[in-house]
Amino acid sequence: MKKAGEVPQEELATGSRADRSTRDRVARSILDHGPSTVADLAKRLGLTQAAVRRHLDALLAEDVVQAREQRVYGARTRGRPAKVFALTDCGRDAFDQSYDQLAVDALDWIARTVGDEAVARFARERIEAQAGAYRAAVEAADPRERTQALAAALSADGYAATARSAPGQQQGEQLCQHHCPVAHVAEKYPQLCEAETQFFSELLGTHVQRLATIAHGDGVCTTYIPRGEPAPRGEAAPHGEPAPPGEPPQNHAHPSASTAGRNPA
Repeated sequence: MKKAGEVPQEELATGSRADRSTRDRVARSILDHGPSTVADLAKRLGLTQAAVRRHLDALLAEDVVQAREQRVYGARTRGRPAKVFALTDCGRDAFDQSYDQLAVDALDWIARTVGDEAVARFARERIEAQAGAYRAAVEAADPRERTQALAAALSADGYAATARSAPGQQQGEQLCQHHCPVAHVAEKYPQLCEAETQFFSELLGTHVQRLATIAHGDGVCTTYIPRGEPAPRGEAAPHGEPAPPGEPPQNHAHPSASTAGRNPA
């Protein structure tokens, strides 16, 4: 039992990991119980109100919670309404959601009732619907900087993308996406990866090679983009066949099997 004036054990912990754990508990309590006052949270979590305020300040700065006046039903009492803290949309997204499963269920239904080609068509139209910003960024860039421009546009959409020279003897670049918002869905439906790969090819005017994907279990989605004279705008070059490690993919007149959604290694 806590003695009078004794600081709760949670507040004795130091370091960012302990702070993060306690902030997660504060956010979880709001998720479970709805908008809460500082006093409510302190009582439920066994913290002092000062400690709760400190963690709420951090959550406010991270846009995880928002402060608002407590709604009063019936006759309002005298005095200033209490302030309550509620989760923002961003804060709710930090917890487990069923959106991935909902998307998989929807695509399962499309595949069963209409067919796999309908899934592929959906994937193509989905990437086309969000392609405007990518096209604008690439078309405004110097031809030698198109991959970097595409990486910046992808990062603005949450893909945490980078562009770098390909390692070894490869004469090209690698577009790396360190985050994929649809990775769990693409694990079952690689058509999403395939449509994205084809779009990159059309956008950059050259064949591209998908080397790895997060959906397949790789750490990063990696796309090889060869250097050279780009194809005419809006015209995708033929896809290349996988090449041995250290050698650039070879360009052939016939399209190769896509490696999107799986690791060719």
